[in-house]
Amino acid sequence: MNHYREIEGLPISLISERYRLDTGTTPVNPNIKVEGKKTGTTTVGIVGTDFVLLAADQQATMGSVVADEEAQKVYPITDFVGLTIAGGVGDALTLIRFLKAQAALYEVERGTKITPKAVASLLSNVLNGNRYYPFIFAPIIGGVNNAPELYEVDPFGGVSEKKKYAVTGSGSDFAISTLDSEYKEGIERDAALDLGVKAVMSAKNRDIYTGGKTITVVVIDKKGYRQLDAKEVEKSIGKVKINFAKSAKF
Repeated sequence: MNHYREIEGLPISLISERYRLDTGTTPVNPNIKVEGKKTGTTTVGIVGTDFVLLAADQQATMGSVVADEEAQKVYPITDFVGLTIAGGVGDALTLIRFLKAQAALYEVERGTKITPKAVASLLSNVLNGNRYYPFIFAPIIGGVNNAPELYEVDPFGGVSEKKKYAVTGSGSDFAISTLDSEYKEGIERDAALDLGVKAVMSAKNRDIYTGGKTITVVVIDKKGYRQLDAKEVEKSIGKVKINFAKSAKF
């Protein structure tokens, strides 16, 4: 059956369709200003020896107002694939629900779990199909298939595979400087945790749209998707703060 032939990890039946969500035909009043909740964020993905680490701040804004200091910005799609969100919260949650449903359907129809690459390809189709009325959504997709995989996806459906690390959000410039200078090939889990936390905190120190009470950190490996305990994350934050304080003295 053609359904079982694949391109970019997806069945032909999914690749060949251009997904487009109906936005309705109601006229829009140009004089009405609507403020949507945005994550205005910094999210980071790091490729380790046999895992992917995803980290994000927790601040969501509505215009110039901090709307939420404990926003969730890292979500599971399957037991072995997760993503971070940057952009409009409503758009992000709509697409996450869609991806979860499609991933579950994929598993039922094919008897195997969808891969991170296939999730990125499917999302690319959806975003490109809506490019004239785009979703404000720029995620990092990470997970494990036979090896760790990491992808950046832009709002128009462009997909970039990352072999080391990925960054999205308003604080990207600050976070990526930390990753550029401190990432090492074959990084282990504890070192990746400290580096991910440091990258997000670098953005929190300079970017007014990055903040929140703490940092969300998720590790995905052959055992599956798991969010790290708050105490473990706070311990890493404490170590990073001490290093920041030492650096500030010079």
